Amino acid sequence: MNDFQIFKNIQNHIVLNEVEKLQIIASFSVIDIQKKQQILEQGKLCKRIYFVESGSLRAFNIGVDGKTSTIMFAVKDWWITDMNAFVKKCPSLFYIEALETSKVVALEFDALERLCETVPKLERFFRILFQNAYIREQQRALQSISMTTDQRYRQFIMNYPAIVQKVTQKQIASYLGITPEFLSAIKNK
Repeated sequence: MNDFQIFKNIQNHIVLNEVEKLQIIASFSVIDIQKKQQILEQGKLCKRIYFVESGSLRAFNIGVDGKTSTIMFAVKDWWITDMNAFVKKCPSLFYIEALETSKVVALEFDALERLCETVPKLERFFRILFQNAYIREQQRALQSISMTTDQRYRQFIMNYPAIVQKVTQKQIASYLGITPEFLSAIKNK
């Protein structure tokens, strides 16, 4: 039971006893995902939040113009979902796809709600998780308006070396909102 990475992640913020761990295990499913397999499709309902046990995933949007924009990445020990669609039970604005063979723990919305009632400590854990995610998004928004593209790229590779090793330059460019050619020019400086 303690082999699950998710428990190490949770216990960074709260302490669980064995009964609580069993309740959590009973509420989630483990999914093996093949490279390029999608676990969420743009326009479909987002019923789950995912924890990455192993591998890596990418969330991306395809605009009406056909342009792909990477929203986020998730590697081992990270969480990923379309939070707006998950909470509001509305169609997702993006896809989530495996960048490599991956294993995730999936937790459905109703199961999460029940868990927070039966294991109240989880309410605190998810509050911390969502606060940290909100902070990261604010920092990303601020970087996009206050830093040069070169600075944003350097910040990305410094903050996320594990991601840099797993994704293509095209995907990094998409995340930064630039063309792969422009990213190549930045790297060659």
